[in-house]
Amino acid sequence: MPNLSFVTPSVRRPLHVLLAAALAVSATAQTAFANPKMVVDVRTGRVIAHQEAFRRWYPASLTKLMTAYVTFRALKSGRITLDTPVVMSKRAADQPPSKIFVRPGSSMTLDAALKILLVKSANDVAVAVAEAVGGSTEQFVEMMNAEAARIGMRSSRFINPHGLPGKGQYTTARDLAVLTMQLKREFPEYGSYFALEGVTTGSKEYPNYNMLIGRFDGADGMKTGFICASGFNQVSSATRDGRTVVSVVLGADSLGGRADDSAELLQKGLTAPANQGEPLASLAPYGPDQDQVVDISTEICNPKAAKVRSEGRDDAGRMVLHSPYVHEMTRPPQFTFAGVVAVAEPEKPVKGGAQPSNVPVPIPRPDTL
Repeated sequence: MPNLSFVTPSVRRPLHVLLAAALAVSATAQTAFANPKMVVDVRTGRVIAHQEAFRRWYPASLTKLMTAYVTFRALKSGRITLDTPVVMSKRAADQPPSKIFVRPGSSMTLDAALKILLVKSANDVAVAVAEAVGGSTEQFVEMMNAEAARIGMRSSRFINPHGLPGKGQYTTARDLAVLTMQLKREFPEYGSYFALEGVTTGSKEYPNYNMLIGRFDGADGMKTGFICASGFNQVSSATRDGRTVVSVVLGADSLGGRADDSAELLQKGLTAPANQGEPLASLAPYGPDQDQVVDISTEICNPKAAKVRSEGRDDAGRMVLHSPYVHEMTRPPQFTFAGVVAVAEPEKPVKGGAQPSNVPVPIPRPDTL
């Protein structure tokens, strides 16, 4: 698990500048690195700032925002409750990381599953939730796409509930802003799920990958995501003095880069004059290759980029952030309980009748955040 603590350097050298200098990229890749961004006022629905808002992008784990939205709709209809059991099927348990690594047959309440889904970003839990809500993963994905079309996500399509890459899965910054505003407006009662500083299953603690929670004044959500093809994505929200804004950052170069960019956008939105900007609903599509999904794998997942990202940490391994609007936490994060009833693995006799010792099993580092 990455070290999510950070320091503020005395000399500010933005990581994206270092990365750009380190990489020899094609003109196409350079265009891709003009990563999509947007910030919107939730009350007015006006776009305060935007860039490449209609470029199709891999959502990575931002997909789980739609998974949550479909689940909230099912809760609202009364078909399920927060106490509904979510059982880990073999299919769910077999998903690649990030995951919580529990055996098939383990269970948790939907409440616990949502906490783990949105903080740990667990892919195994995402599939288990999809099966509990939709009856099957396939039926749940149909629900995701139906809801996306209903709320006006005109250039988004989902093929799974967790965001692992695959042909036909894409979204845009504009569409993610639509989804996030819908979550904020339609389901304020579930807003606390997105603002958790961390969760604990009783045996393991998971801090929130959103580095703005507890560190940016007013931050109250939403979700992060990463795959090589998308780069580092983040949807954020913050509220101050009764004003709420949401931001979208796609294709950032690092964990710290997406946090810095998100903080800058949120601050801009929270301090902009009232009623500034064009309504999101009337923002006209723009930009080249709107039907092509951008893939920045070669720029993000290569040795040079990894080296530059490592230089964005201090000697203790803490992430170095550059935004003046983000401060260090002066206390440890608060971990909210999200219990899992795990199925115990049966002990296997060993040669000679001796019982196996309790040797810790190494857990692979998450591939997606």
